[in-house]
Amino acid sequence: MSLSDFFAPVSPDNLAPENGYLNSQIGKIIRAYDREFPDLTEDKPDLALFGVLDDRMAIGNDGCAQAPDAVREHLYQLYQGDYKLRMADLGNILAGETVTDTYAAVKTVCAELIKSNIIPVIIGGGQDITYAQYLAYEKLEQKVEVALVDSRFDLDQENTENAPLNSLTYLNHIILHQPDYLFNLSNLAYQTYFVSQESIAMYDKLYFNAMRLGLIAGKADQVEPIVRAADMLSFDIGAVRFSDAPGNARATVNGLFGDEACQICRYAGMSDKLTSIGFYECNPRLDRSRQTGMLVSQMIWYFIDGFYHRKHDVPLVPKSAYITYRTTLDDDASYELVFVKSKKSDRWWMQVPYSGVKSVNERYHLVPCRYEDYQLAVGGEMPDLWWKTHQKLI
Repeated sequence: MSLSDFFAPVSPDNLAPENGYLNSQIGKIIRAYDREFPDLTEDKPDLALFGVLDDRMAIGNDGCAQAPDAVREHLYQLYQGDYKLRMADLGNILAGETVTDTYAAVKTVCAELIKSNIIPVIIGGGQDITYAQYLAYEKLEQKVEVALVDSRFDLDQENTENAPLNSLTYLNHIILHQPDYLFNLSNLAYQTYFVSQESIAMYDKLYFNAMRLGLIAGKADQVEPIVRAADMLSFDIGAVRFSDAPGNARATVNGLFGDEACQICRYAGMSDKLTSIGFYECNPRLDRSRQTGMLVSQMIWYFIDGFYHRKHDVPLVPKSAYITYRTTLDDDASYELVFVKSKKSDRWWMQVPYSGVKSVNERYHLVPCRYEDYQLAVGGEMPDLWWKTHQKLI
């Protein structure tokens, strides 16, 4: 079966301004599925955009299935940066006969793209499609780190094992999925009054990461190490405040500013590890000013820009390109914490050893961190990120 079997074509001409696109606009450069499906082999793109026209499980946000073309209309009019854009638009995955069929299509497409070293850029649909995005990693034989940008934890704490799969409960299915290949889950920009204390306690028990909005406001760089550690990112547009993104039924007066959302997406693009990203819950029916579709298009632009400015400084080879720092804690001077800094990007990592020798060549897990984590360790305190990672490696 060819990937083209999963897609319905789009027509860039129908989205274009009256006079068409200029040569340096994305709409002119991107290889879109119009009459022929883009070549993904001999002329392989770096990124592949596609839409998912299914909002049946987007609780309370009917209309977000219309997001892909609404976002494309703005994205195609943006100009590429100082790089040569190699990107395909595969078209839209139509809603299947059942929502399970839609998930199967998204899973298959993402898995094939990732295996071909092409990054899927998904425009949903409901955020329940994140589950299908996650399933794409099932046969890659690796542990996966998932990052979510969401004002809420999409969990059903009262019906944990039997929760139906929808945009408010998909995390139950990711956490409980078998086989278990989930290494870490991070929820960024959550708002405490939307999250039960039981859910926060569960995150702590499982050593997941959760960063509330207040820690990010005006300091979006705080999320960079967490995003850098992720294999996939799912962005619920409802995490952005209503004034900046009104096209979402669950948008509220508080949330990320538009520029903060774009900055997070650029960090995601710059991550050497991240291999898929999804933008969900944008609802054109509620977007009367069309500014939400415009914001999502700019978020995608920043992701692309970040991708073409990747530093490629992971893994840590050669050693001469890095500086190693060692420190001990006040209460255990016999145990070293090892930090590594890239000379190329000034980014930091911590080495967290496995409890046993995992393999001859893999004795520790490398965790992205910030300079502040190193300062904390020099001051004699154990960084929380180190401890949580250590617990997961035991």
